Amino acid sequence: MYDWANSVYSLTITTAVFPIYFESVTTSAEGSKLVDFLGWQLPNTVLYSYALSVSFLLTALMLPLLTGIADYTGKKKTFLKIFAYLGASACAAMFFFEGSNIEFGIIMVILASIGYSGGLVFYDAYLPEIATADRFDRLSAKGYSLGYIGSVILLILNLLMIQKPEMFGLQEGSLPARISFLTVAVWWAGFAQITFNRLPANPFNKTETDHWFKKGYKELRLVYSQIKTLPNLKRYVLAYFFFNAGVQAVMYLASLFGSKELQLPTEALIKIVLIIQLVAIGGAYLFANLSKRKGNVYSLMAMIIIWIVVCIMAFFVQNEMQFYGLAIMVGLIMGGIQSLSRSTYSKLIPEDTQDHASFFSFYDVTFNVSIVAGTVAYGTIEWLTGSMRFSALGLGVFFIIGLIIVRNVKVRKV
Repeated sequence: MYDWANSVYSLTITTAVFPIYFESVTTSAEGSKLVDFLGWQLPNTVLYSYALSVSFLLTALMLPLLTGIADYTGKKKTFLKIFAYLGASACAAMFFFEGSNIEFGIIMVILASIGYSGGLVFYDAYLPEIATADRFDRLSAKGYSLGYIGSVILLILNLLMIQKPEMFGLQEGSLPARISFLTVAVWWAGFAQITFNRLPANPFNKTETDHWFKKGYKELRLVYSQIKTLPNLKRYVLAYFFFNAGVQAVMYLASLFGSKELQLPTEALIKIVLIIQLVAIGGAYLFANLSKRKGNVYSLMAMIIIWIVVCIMAFFVQNEMQFYGLAIMVGLIMGGIQSLSRSTYSKLIPEDTQDHASFFSFYDVTFNVSIVAGTVAYGTIEWLTGSMRFSALGLGVFFIIGLIIVRNVKVRKV
């Protein structure tokens, strides 16, 4: 249910509404897309991709220590709450972003992203504590599927409000879009209460001490010393770094690609986003079943190959119908690769460990740093070439490297 709660951020804020809103309100009346940020002039879409990079880098720096503390004190749920409320509050504050206050808007983008990605490590760490290994793939897929369904429901409501504001007693303009940011905050914080009420607070009954900071650091060092003795896990994380960099860059910047490269109207972009989400529901289960028959690595490799094809096709796409076809392909593999990545990692950590948050910090730090790599590469290539098409093509390199590495990973059968 936390997937159901926080996925509205992924869809409305990072994919569908906010990126389009951001580009619109930061484009001048003359059509210039250059913005001034702290005395630095750069394209608005490049600034947005760099802001995401900064948020994930900050998260990667703080999470290892926090997860060590969480494992030592048994406070995973407390940290999950902190990050959830931080993210929801930042989304609510986006209501006050109107374009001219761009520094404020970028700060809220960064804080919302930290709240989302920071909470994931503590949430993901519960997977091996509430299910047996033979259910990891299916349960992870169920979580992602619920996330897609919930986020689509809220997005449809928000789209009605944005496109037909008179139905809600509103006038046309920026207000309906800004209200949608408030609805994300309420949905995220509200439905997260189900998770907070049902998840065990301290599954291993760990006791706090006055030296939680020092002990948390030692806990982290202990886990990382264990990781050094697990070459298969390290190999998987390295592969994950590369293919996830490509996956996340596509997810975060796809709508901007359609808007900037193909000049698609907002209505078309929203339809494309909805197609991706709905197809992703089936994709998550499809590849969970494939992994059950053929194994996790086989399923991951199949999806990565399709991602490579998507990057190549994006370079050549010319019209709306072609972009719809590309969206269906992305949806099919988006849900599958995210859910299977999480469950595969769960199978690679030691079965007898109680330090799940610290082990998952290794995974989620990789998640965040890979997004930094992907979004920076995407933004930089666009800046240098003047085209997002070359950025999409560049992401294919990340998938190729990930494919080469992941083929040598061995996952235990359950």
